[in-house]
Amino acid sequence: MFYFVSKIIWFFLTPSNALMVAAFVGLWLLRGRHHLIGSRLLFGALVAVTVGGLSPLGNILLVPLEERFPRFVDDGRTVAGIVVLGGSYETEVTNKRGQIALNEAGERLIALAELARKYPDARLVYSGGGSEFTHDVTPEATLVEDTAQSLGVIPERLIYERRSLNTQQNASYSKVLCQPRAGERWLLVTSAFHMPRAMGAFRAAGFEVEAYPVDYRTAGPESMLRPFAFVSEGLRRTDVATKEWIGLVAYYVTGKSDALFPAP
Repeated sequence: MFYFVSKIIWFFLTPSNALMVAAFVGLWLLRGRHHLIGSRLLFGALVAVTVGGLSPLGNILLVPLEERFPRFVDDGRTVAGIVVLGGSYETEVTNKRGQIALNEAGERLIALAELARKYPDARLVYSGGGSEFTHDVTPEATLVEDTAQSLGVIPERLIYERRSLNTQQNASYSKVLCQPRAGERWLLVTSAFHMPRAMGAFRAAGFEVEAYPVDYRTAGPESMLRPFAFVSEGLRRTDVATKEWIGLVAYYVTGKSDALFPAP
């Protein structure tokens, strides 16, 4: 239920969607006696689109998330296992075209292949189910199983978690599959901006992991001063960051995370 409610609520809270709705409401109000309110709403939506699309707002929101957990440094300690969170595949396109089609988070798969070679004795887990809101509900873990060989990873080496629909389920289902032992070192691979919420969810599930952030979208704090050249790019960045901040609050309030803003 949490999954479906969160998807519906997020549709209306997404900044770009919310501004579109506001603009249409403003246009509708222009026709009647509330035309003054409509004109102000329409003008406000236009200004917000301009600010969200061209100003550094998206980066300002994203940088604190990406900087929360530092990049992983190998200190020579044994790595018992690696959990890679799903979200890298364009599921429908991959199935229809018969070859790997990745989205912005494709670095997660690159990290999987790299870490598989670097730690040949580590257990590998890919956690990713299907989506109930898309035409193709193929679990992403199944796509990995079908294409792992092309990544240079032996498919039989991987453990496939196919049921999860969100980050909290990634954590709880992966723990059941892995049965990590006390003192073992497990790495968690996901996008840097998503790492705080993911770490909070895994800690709440009782699965101790170390952050291995990838898929950085910004160059760091200096990006907070850089405007965007395209409105679509800025709005996309703002949408992504806003989702994570809302997700952090929602996970903490509902007990799915051990902290409001998890830290190392």
